[in-house]
Formats: sequence, C-alpha cells, structure tokens
Amino acid sequence: MNDRTFRDLRTQAGPDPADVTITFPCDYPIKVVGDAAEDFAATVSQIVHRHDPTFEGSSLEVVDSRNGRFQSVRLTMRATGEAQLKALFDELKATGRVHMVV
Repeated sequence: MNDRTFRDLRTQAGPDPADVTITFPCDYPIKVVGDAAEDFAATVSQIVHRHDPTFEGSSLEVVDSRNGRFQSVRLTMRATGEAQLKALFDELKATGRVHMVV
C-alpha cells in the first residue's frame, strides 16, 4: 500500500468562513436546538415570522432527541441580509430556551 491510499483528513481544510459569501435575498436553512416542550416549535416559528413576514411554517420540521430532553426545529426562511439574521439569532437566544442556532 502506498502513501496515496489514505488521506489525512486532519490536514484537509474546508473553505475559510471569511471567504464564504451569501448572496441576499436567499432561502436560508436554520436549525434551532432547545429544551423540549409542547410550545417550542411554535415559539421558534413566531420569532422567525417576526423577522421574515413571508415565513409560513411549511418548511418547519421538529425532531426530538433520543431521550426526549431536547428538540431541534429545522426550517427554511427568506434571508434578506446579515442584520436580519443577527437580530433573529439574538432574539432566539434571548428566549433562554434555545441552546444553539445553526
């Protein structure tokens, strides 16, 4: 076996995040992870709708964690700019129920 058979993935670097650009407006997928509750998805949906009035919730998908303690809400919204996304992320985190926004 020669050295070219295996690739060392530790040395493989993806694109530098500073080099990645988003062209607005665009459809923007988001995943919000928080504590599981009956109203968690509705809360996320209301917040997203405040930042994107065209959001209808048809792209909303709720996935429970294996033990049911957490939920992830996946959706696609219409992003119009970085300021909109920052305000959305800030409001989601300000609820105190959201652990991560990806």
